[in-house]
Amino acid sequence: MPFVEKILSSGTLSIVGLEKNTGKTECLNYILRRLSSYALKVGVTSIGVDGEKVDQVTQSSKPEIFLGEGILFSTSEKHYRERQIHSELLNIDQAQTSLGRICTARALGYGKVLLSGPSQTASLISWIRMLKKEYAVDLCIIDGALSRLSLASPAVSESMILATGAALSSNIPELVNKTHFITELINIPETGIALKIEDNSPEKGIWQIGKEGNFEVPLFESAFIHGESQPEQIKDNNDIKALFIAGALTDRFLKMISSEKRYSEAEIIVKDFTRIFVTPATYRNFIKKGGIIRVLKRSNLIAVCVNPTAPNGVILNSDKLCRALSEKLNLPVYDIIKNGYEV
Repeated sequence: MPFVEKILSSGTLSIVGLEKNTGKTECLNYILRRLSSYALKVGVTSIGVDGEKVDQVTQSSKPEIFLGEGILFSTSEKHYRERQIHSELLNIDQAQTSLGRICTARALGYGKVLLSGPSQTASLISWIRMLKKEYAVDLCIIDGALSRLSLASPAVSESMILATGAALSSNIPELVNKTHFITELINIPETGIALKIEDNSPEKGIWQIGKEGNFEVPLFESAFIHGESQPEQIKDNNDIKALFIAGALTDRFLKMISSEKRYSEAEIIVKDFTRIFVTPATYRNFIKKGGIIRVLKRSNLIAVCVNPTAPNGVILNSDKLCRALSEKLNLPVYDIIKNGYEV
């Protein structure tokens, strides 16, 4: 049974699709089926809208979400009313969303639901805390949405599964390269520098890290906005051990750092891979020149799942695709539908 055993040691799991129609929901349904044979209390939600029969953008058919008895689920008031499952309502969050308040319920039988839960990092963290504290949930599963890798931050979930496929690219080498770059960022090592963070790391700015791991003066307000001239407080290169970026790491900032000799040996530290917004060319050029990028906390990528079929009808060779991805990523890669994995 692929990768489900690894999930059992996680308290939170995110399922992230690199594009729409890459098999995210099929992966979720597979995991929920397999977990039903374990004495595990599971909670599930989505940061988008998942479980629709027809994609509202592409008008293509989509797999629906099926829940078994005992699973806790959180969804909007609108979609809770439309559920096709017997359930016990446990909680209604007072915070409003565009689809109403978030309802949390326990499935009393087998049936279908539409999931549309909390969509912000803070609200997801609160949701996880509530399920674990109030309802003793062992595993919280978060279903992703298009271009929302932020839910895969280790600040939200301990582990993640990546879904990719023909919807991302109908060319296998290109698909492999795009997926490889994301996994490359996910697997960036944690920094070995003992940063002196009393409570939390700074929420904004780019900071110099001194030899003792302490935060010196901020260099810039963010990696998106910085001036041509450097602040007078900048220390000599020998005193700069690293640069900590509280927000997003961008192409512009990496190019600027590459041209500054005073930063040539300074390690670039970001909170986690979801804060990195750089192109493959800029990132690899920086690394090739000896640049070092590290994270405060590394994400735990359990597996990669593939959907070889694209909405436009393109069907890639599943075995060839899985083999090419596995060799490039050095990770287990699965086609859940083709191979079944039911035993």
